[in-house]
Amino acid sequence: MPQIRMVTDMNKPIIQIQDLTVGFSMRQGVLDVLHGVSFDLHRGRTTCVVGESGSGKSVTARTILNMVPRPGVINGGRILFDPDGTGTVNLTALDPRGREIRDIRGGRIGMIFQEPMSSLSPVHTIGSQIVEAIRLHRDMDKKAARQMAVDLLAQVEIPEPEKAVDKYSFEFSGGMRQRAMIAMALSCQPDVLIADEPTTALDVTTQAEILDLIKTLQRDVGMAVMFITHDMGVVAEIADDVVVMEKGHVVEQGDVDQVFSAPRHPYTQKLLRAVKVLEEPAPAKVRALDDAPPVLTVEDLSLHFEKREGFFQRVTDVTKAVDGVSFSLRKGEALGIVGESGSGKTTVGRCISRVYDPTRGKIVYGGKDLAHLNATELRNSRQQIRMIFQDPFASLNPRMTVKQIISEPLIANRICAGSELEDRVAVLLREVGLDPGMMERYPHAFSGGQRQRIVVARAIALEPQVVIADEPTSALDVSIRTQVLDLLLRLQAEMGLSFIFISHDMAVIRYFCDRVAVMYRGRIVEIGETEQVIGDPQHAYTKALLSSVPLPDPALRGTRQRHRYRPEVA
Repeated sequence: MPQIRMVTDMNKPIIQIQDLTVGFSMRQGVLDVLHGVSFDLHRGRTTCVVGESGSGKSVTARTILNMVPRPGVINGGRILFDPDGTGTVNLTALDPRGREIRDIRGGRIGMIFQEPMSSLSPVHTIGSQIVEAIRLHRDMDKKAARQMAVDLLAQVEIPEPEKAVDKYSFEFSGGMRQRAMIAMALSCQPDVLIADEPTTALDVTTQAEILDLIKTLQRDVGMAVMFITHDMGVVAEIADDVVVMEKGHVVEQGDVDQVFSAPRHPYTQKLLRAVKVLEEPAPAKVRALDDAPPVLTVEDLSLHFEKREGFFQRVTDVTKAVDGVSFSLRKGEALGIVGESGSGKTTVGRCISRVYDPTRGKIVYGGKDLAHLNATELRNSRQQIRMIFQDPFASLNPRMTVKQIISEPLIANRICAGSELEDRVAVLLREVGLDPGMMERYPHAFSGGQRQRIVVARAIALEPQVVIADEPTSALDVSIRTQVLDLLLRLQAEMGLSFIFISHDMAVIRYFCDRVAVMYRGRIVEIGETEQVIGDPQHAYTKALLSSVPLPDPALRGTRQRHRYRPEVA
């Protein structure tokens, strides 16, 4: 059972960050990324650190653990750690590879990283990784450590922990992997938990469960929590204190109620304005006509994955990723698809683009059934149906210049070449708000929002009729998110595009989409006009989904009843 460590002075900060300066060694000299950062972490309180990508949030977190990524160097300041109120250790003065800091990492300060799939080993079981963390910091034999790992998985509410302990990370959903990361971070009951964007890639129901779990464990253990995020709704939901960072500086800090009700710095005001913009439909949105003809019709679409075992490869299990989905998409319309992880949202999009071959059903576009096209016909259809993927960095080849990336579909489909091709790329870059002079740069030289604009330019290069946008803004900051959405709305109005917009963010769906389809376990459980579905949901799962969305106002914390969907009683 978790135990609160004895502390002599609960009012004294457990961590004091004082005038911290961190730089990265470059050929031209040292480039400072943190400029005199100062704030405190207190036991039993949650401090949310907010700001856009590149503001220095994650570098600050890694510096606390003396894990500044190369070629980073700590140029000044102190991080004073006093877990028991009896003695202070300057973490920045410790040898990054020494025994003392290694005992503190994981043992006294735990960390949850943003992407659990890249943080967990794919070749070791979840249990073996937790056991390794336990035995590294505690005097415990392997059998006792394994039982503790099972207990931890049960504590973070992973089903059947006795079996889950022997599974690999790729056998877990995103939410389950994040729970396993939390179990590992809490295995030694740390005094401080650093959570670096732990819910960014999760759907709202899973996010709500993870936030509730962290709050419960914080109350049980009495630890300090440093929670890094760019989601102001999450900040309003869980924060006691808020630290706002911009370009390596702390521009504002204070109590959560004060920061939200009376923000002093223009940057904080900008962040909060961006949140309020997404609370209503886009004012400049051109709505599709109700009598507009359908450009795409999906009928009884299904995709089943079979598990085969044994010498004769008999089917032992069938996963119904998509199960009888039907809808139509009108010309100029944006149809949102929402649901939790594993609901089949992305699979529907990939079936329509024929990345996956559906088990059954029809996908009718231009009078043809895309589900049964041959390779040549499919190549032609893909000029008209394009995709925008979730992670702009992962979907861009790091070895290709922007010009090569955007040119690729134009060359492959023999649209243009030579100087005409370069002119076309320049026009596309201007179309998405980028300078054509950037076309010889590589993806790493761009911010997240700029990379997503490059992805959009590639998607519209062939002048498609339908764009499938799979979580195109989930990895972006709230202010950048609005810019990308407004760009897509402008292109929709100018080019007459129809969108299938896959997202787990209800605010984004409300801002961008005309209609919304709610998916659960491979089926559409509710579909209708966006405002009607959000304002008056009919299905119990839709109600559960909407009740899990964090409200960006700390004054409303705890005022809304959380609905839980139980399909066996729905």
